[in-house]
Amino acid sequence: MIRLAHPHAERPHDAYWTPPEVVTALLKCETLPQYLWEPCCGNGAIVNVLRDRGYDVTASDLVDYGGAIDLPVEYGVDFLKTTHAPRHCGCVITNPPFRLAAAFIEHTLKLVPIGIFLLRLSFLESERRRGILDTGLLHRVHIFRNRLPMLHRHGWQGPHARSQVAYGWFVFCRSHRGPIMVDRISWEK
Repeated sequence: MIRLAHPHAERPHDAYWTPPEVVTALLKCETLPQYLWEPCCGNGAIVNVLRDRGYDVTASDLVDYGGAIDLPVEYGVDFLKTTHAPRHCGCVITNPPFRLAAAFIEHTLKLVPIGIFLLRLSFLESERRRGILDTGLLHRVHIFRNRLPMLHRHGWQGPHARSQVAYGWFVFCRSHRGPIMVDRISWEK
């Protein structure tokens, strides 16, 4: 029997590694501030791409997954309990735990003016998220026109295939009030 969903006990921190290609795709359509914060840095895919492109990225995570992240990185940081952003930080960019995505967005916008999140498109469907989605703060959604490669849970030992879930980069801006701009992007070259 094939299971399509895994119980939370099998994925306690909802750690799904971000393919570096999707970060490169974001950089083709968004102009980012120089100072960024990745609070769910996991194996470092987002951080490493951004640092390679010359951005100053503060990297932190609740858990040290032993990834190949460039130093420095601060572990043991519970983003939802932080009270201030790193110095000069103008944007949070992350692939948050999906079940906590709304809380991450709300907390981000208390700390910095811009938040960019890799999320399932189903994030748009929920009535529970009306408070964050119907405020006009969601400025842009860059939808991937092709399914993401290798977006697998930390510790996954099964076959590696493209995701069956549609994703996009969601850009929330504290100063935005208005319609959502939607476009289609690709991670492929």
